[in-house]
Amino acid sequence: MGKYIVKSLLQMIPVLFLISTIVFILVHVTGDPVALMLPETATEEDRAVLSNAMGLDKPLYIQFLVFLNNVLHGDFGRSFHYGQSALPLVLERLPASFELAVAAMVVATLLAVPLGIISAVKRNTFLDLFISGISVLGKAMPNFWTGIMLILLFSVMLGVFPVSGRGGIEHLVLPAITLGTAVMAQMTRLIRSSMLEILNQEYIRTARSKGLLERVVIFKHAFRNGLIPVVTIMSLQFTSLIGGTLITETVFSWPGLGQLLVTAVNTHDMAIVQAAVFIIAIIVIISNLVTDLVYRILDPRIKYS
Repeated sequence: MGKYIVKSLLQMIPVLFLISTIVFILVHVTGDPVALMLPETATEEDRAVLSNAMGLDKPLYIQFLVFLNNVLHGDFGRSFHYGQSALPLVLERLPASFELAVAAMVVATLLAVPLGIISAVKRNTFLDLFISGISVLGKAMPNFWTGIMLILLFSVMLGVFPVSGRGGIEHLVLPAITLGTAVMAQMTRLIRSSMLEILNQEYIRTARSKGLLERVVIFKHAFRNGLIPVVTIMSLQFTSLIGGTLITETVFSWPGLGQLLVTAVNTHDMAIVQAAVFIIAIIVIISNLVTDLVYRILDPRIKYS
């Protein structure tokens, strides 16, 4: 297991190198950074001074080597919009996005697990069809629409929760439900299909023939063995929530990484974009590693060599 972890960590190096290369290329193909930063009234002398200050007057391969060297030292450049280093800004916003992602996953799990199990156990009944309909509806509704409807109902009409901002638990409820709804829908369908496959296995019939209580058969024998695909989708969804909550954070004015990225893209602040993409990539890699380790806990037959 230890060798596998070390090997996985070493594999991060070429992946991060590739991501850094892609980010560097994308920054340069989106347009001239100097032209994006300066106003239209800027003179050629102004452009030359800024280009020299940013090292953009050097050959492209030299710029790339300088960029890699700076990345190794945690320097992604200076945000011209905020007037400070990009990486500390990204790390400052990361806890807010992490908090929102965790809350959304809690909401999704608390809803998806019972709904998926009930849907599988009550297969082809009205209850199964009703839960399936809820899942399809939850997946079909855009996050921005769900968020706006929740704000209109619980904030404007009922006045139960705040409209926007980050503060206490009351500020977290509506954005967490907004994000958790779509994740819940996907998890519910996956849990249902996984449980249906396992409930038809021979060892489940054997457990029932021994006279075990139905809840013991469902949760101890069936559900645990069906968790591996669920853990996979939870890992994928969690990492997507960390970096993909742009719309929801904008709707609720949540000061997370998504809102920072939206501002950076709108202002062409490429230093922020580079730092955010790099950090999100690290989170995805670590999340995949943790998921592999959870597989081993759930199923001891899985071996890593």
